[in-house]
Amino acid sequence: MNAAQVTPAFASSEHDTESRLVGLVYDSAPPLSAPGTNPWLVAVDGSDNSLRAVAHAAGQAGAMNAMALHLVHVQPWLSKEAAEAELAHRALGATARARSLLDDKGLPWRLHVALGEPAERIIHRAVRISASGIVIGSRGLNVVESLLFGSVAYKVMHLSPLPVMVVP
Repeated sequence: MNAAQVTPAFASSEHDTESRLVGLVYDSAPPLSAPGTNPWLVAVDGSDNSLRAVAHAAGQAGAMNAMALHLVHVQPWLSKEAAEAELAHRALGATARARSLLDDKGLPWRLHVALGEPAERIIHRAVRISASGIVIGSRGLNVVESLLFGSVAYKVMHLSPLPVMVVP
């Protein structure tokens, strides 16, 4: 069975003041031995661009003595019922290739799933885990496309108080 087909270990959930599910956390098997040791947050959306960011972070982790890889996946706001029924399924599907890549390299990880605006949630999670930095893939938008549509990587790069590595 492929590592991505194995459901990771559920670690915790987060609910807002209205009891709506707004976040989930999953751990690899085996889990990170020291999640707070030099944590790096890697944004994952299921695209090839984000997979390149995960591969880059994995290469860095392999070259370091201690580095905890935290993945973050952000879904748009869902209704309370949809969040309860679909958030885990959507997030696990979108992050399967990234998790498999790390599993294949023998690198443990922690997956953070959040609802909301991607750049805001990525930065919030990075600050919350006291990340050493954020790794994010670039969609490769040209200047006009970036101005018209915006770019999550661009927003993270300009709004984050932490170092951001953008992987093309």
